[in-house]
Amino acid sequence: MENEIYTIPLSKIIEEFQLQTIYCPDDPEKIEVSRSDVNRPGLKLSGFGKLFDRDRIQIIGRVEYEYLCSLPDDQRRQSFESLAKEKPVCIVFTTDLPISDDQVLVCRENGVPLLRTQMLTSAFMSALIASLNVSLAPRITRHGVLVEVYGEGILMLGDSGVGKSETAIELVKRGHRLIADDAVEIKRVSATTLVGSAPEIIRHYVELRGIGIVDVRRLFGMGAVKLTEKIDLVIALEQWVQGKMYDRFGLESEYTEILGINIPSITIPVRPGRNLAIIIEIAAMNSRQKKMGYNTAEEFNKRLMGQINGGQ
Repeated sequence: MENEIYTIPLSKIIEEFQLQTIYCPDDPEKIEVSRSDVNRPGLKLSGFGKLFDRDRIQIIGRVEYEYLCSLPDDQRRQSFESLAKEKPVCIVFTTDLPISDDQVLVCRENGVPLLRTQMLTSAFMSALIASLNVSLAPRITRHGVLVEVYGEGILMLGDSGVGKSETAIELVKRGHRLIADDAVEIKRVSATTLVGSAPEIIRHYVELRGIGIVDVRRLFGMGAVKLTEKIDLVIALEQWVQGKMYDRFGLESEYTEILGINIPSITIPVRPGRNLAIIIEIAAMNSRQKKMGYNTAEEFNKRLMGQINGGQ
């Protein structure tokens, strides 16, 4: 699944960034964007066309515009035509730069979408890349529940019937937020970050055995749900196994690999009488403490070893 290529329609980018369509050869809904990186084609305009990637959105900023303006009329057209003939996915002029009739004609002749934005080049590029990184990210769907607890994204995994959904409802009642129940769509948006969301058809719904489908947003309000959340911690819920040794100090760091990224993880045994919601709240706060540089288990171990060594 990681090698699968994802695309989004050009229309989504036009709508999100309120781009002005100067020319489009086809319905932008049918034009697919498949690359999250973009390009400023200064080298291409100056005559160096090696390694040019036509799948990238081409950005014409003030630097490229001033370069084209510095050329004689016939050379200016030829330079811009060399870009359009590569048939890039689209060309976007930033900073509300003027577009000549010649440039519109060249794009018409080569069937290249021509767009414009009022945003400054750097701001537009950074926002566009961030948006494309999310929309085109490698992804996978895992059976589990994703909740936000004290600002931490907690992905609960475990067999059906172990109590994931019931725990999620209890957490929502305690003021935390639900992102996804049963199926969690996970995207790798950077080399270190995973973001989870719910498939649209089951968004904000929770299945409780014996009751059925519950609409969390309607029952608990908009503050009880969230569309997406970064995954900070994986909690594996499993039925308590008598005699199995569970980690009692938290000194050993465990990780769960998802889409090539290792996420800190813990295993919580489940049995009647354990309040999983409170345990997960503590796990979330402990995870935040670790990220802030304080590890309770290590501090306790140092104190314990100091006591032992001091007594010898």
